Amino acid sequence: MKKNKFSILEIKRYLKENGFIISKKKKIKNEVMSFDVLSKTFLASLIIISIFFITPLAINITEEKKILSKNYEDTSKQNQKKILENQDLKLDDGLDKNFLFEDIFTFDEQPKDSVRLSAATIEELFKSTDYNLEDVRKNKLVKPISLTILPSEIKKIENTKKRKDFFIQIILPLILAENNNIKSDRNKLFSVLNKSKNTKAEQGWLNSKFKQYGVLNKDLSTLKIRMDEVPVSMVIAQAAKETGWGTSRFAQEGNALFGQWTWSGEGIKPSGADDDSTHKVMKFNVLQASVKAYQRNLNTHSSYKNFRGARAELRGNGKKLDSMILSKYLDKYAETGKEYVKILQQIIQQNNLIDFDDAKLMPLSIELNSLI
Repeated sequence: MKKNKFSILEIKRYLKENGFIISKKKKIKNEVMSFDVLSKTFLASLIIISIFFITPLAINITEEKKILSKNYEDTSKQNQKKILENQDLKLDDGLDKNFLFEDIFTFDEQPKDSVRLSAATIEELFKSTDYNLEDVRKNKLVKPISLTILPSEIKKIENTKKRKDFFIQIILPLILAENNNIKSDRNKLFSVLNKSKNTKAEQGWLNSKFKQYGVLNKDLSTLKIRMDEVPVSMVIAQAAKETGWGTSRFAQEGNALFGQWTWSGEGIKPSGADDDSTHKVMKFNVLQASVKAYQRNLNTHSSYKNFRGARAELRGNGKKLDSMILSKYLDKYAETGKEYVKILQQIIQQNNLIDFDDAKLMPLSIELNSLI
């Protein structure tokens, strides 16, 4: 039987006419391989891009988690006894006073309506707001009247008691306001320490307070001892002694209520000082800044380390801050030493200043703010 022979061309034509599609196998393989290579290349590129994108993010998350999980250990129980016994922890070494007072200088430089009101105007303001010391001694409430500058006429008030009361009325709200600021910080400090984890913002706040209070070793017990109030009666007594109840040149020209010295920056040179003397009395734009600087000085300077230790001991024993006890440790505040302490205690007792230790600053109302 004779076999029919078909050429390849005829076979292709026949298959095509009957609906079959002929493709080159090699070409299909190449196309599949090309697509496969392209897919793998795309996937690899995607993985590489993802690695470069995700890795920094993962690192940041890890670092943030590390920061948030870091806790400030409260070692006060271990260290407080050493501090009170004046053992060598070098707590006051290397203090940078310019940095210590940096926030206070910033506050003092902020624009304020610093107008020197006359004594008569201030007296009328006190009357219109029912602010008098007799009521304060009874109900322990103080109107939040914040004056920025002492009146020049205060030295012309001949009646001694009237002049003293007038001076106390002016500075009492300022002292209470600063004690409130410190109390608020102290409460926040305890709140932070009582948490198992501290946020980044809380750690930033702690670091700023370490710097403000000169705690170079970031010891929490030291910060707790320094970040504390000063008895109101003692502050009034020192302001009275240092300014002659608001009549001194330093108080009138520089809002200096506490006679703090400075060897840098602006200040007022004392009369009769030696030509080679470089110290000046710190001056301020507003009275509140003077109160802030005074409290920061007592709370950080090495000369008042015993004062802070005695205050911490009173706190530890659950007792109130007693100005008659704490004033004993201010013998280094003036060259007269113990005689200076004796005068302070006399001022406290003779003027019944302890009556103001429990006084509270009333909230500032819109109506009162308009009068001020």
